[in-house]
Amino acid sequence: MRKYKTGLCLLIASPALAWGSAQASGQFTIGDLPAFYQGSFGTNSNLNIFYNSTYFQYQNSTLRLKLTVPELSVSGLPNGATLSGGGIASRGQTNTGTHSASGIGDIWLAAHYTAIQNQGLVPSVVPFAKVKFGTASAAQGLGTGRNDYEFGVGLNDNIGTRIFPFAHLAYRIVGNPPGDNLQNIWTYNLGSSFEVTPRNIFTAMFSGAQSEQPGYSGPADLILAWNYNLTSAGSGIQLFVDKGLTNGSPDYGIGLGVQYVFS
Repeated sequence: MRKYKTGLCLLIASPALAWGSAQASGQFTIGDLPAFYQGSFGTNSNLNIFYNSTYFQYQNSTLRLKLTVPELSVSGLPNGATLSGGGIASRGQTNTGTHSASGIGDIWLAAHYTAIQNQGLVPSVVPFAKVKFGTASAAQGLGTGRNDYEFGVGLNDNIGTRIFPFAHLAYRIVGNPPGDNLQNIWTYNLGSSFEVTPRNIFTAMFSGAQSEQPGYSGPADLILAWNYNLTSAGSGIQLFVDKGLTNGSPDYGIGLGVQYVFS
């Protein structure tokens, strides 16, 4: 049986879904996922965010290491507001005008380790750790300039040979610049992938988090994705759409990406 992995890398409120089968001997993947998001994110302005994430991944039967290097461009960002990993960390003062900015985003490094393999009614248990490096420009409001650290666990299962439910829960230690009063948060997602054919995989997921800025709604999103595998190793394309469910989320988002698996 070929099991598809649904490892998630939270960017704005939406994931770049890693797909393809794990190999005992290990495999390397390179991919690129351009995405566009629009919404107020709890501010008095309408933000347009273009988030292009390039990622490099190594994966074997128990370990997955992933480095994500994003480029970020935003318009309508309120002066004094700050993005974090592409989403809003703090919203600044109201009625202070807006600006546009672009540059490198916050780089993410993630490690997932399968501590317990899926067997029968027992799901795979996958502890993970992530670091968000504060590489985005704090002066332009593209990031906080501080590192974040996240620790969590994922449960991955299968129902038959075509349905793969998953759930992930994590706690993020948020880097807090002076005067921003940001708080640590819980992040979570749950959903399932469906293998319609060996080449066509659909994923439905609910993703959410607490707000880093006290007093505001955290993001909560419904994401639908379609992966089309061009090769048996997992090289292919992905299309996803994102519908925000709170005012801490984008109104909508859409992304179309490609990945190549070296097999």
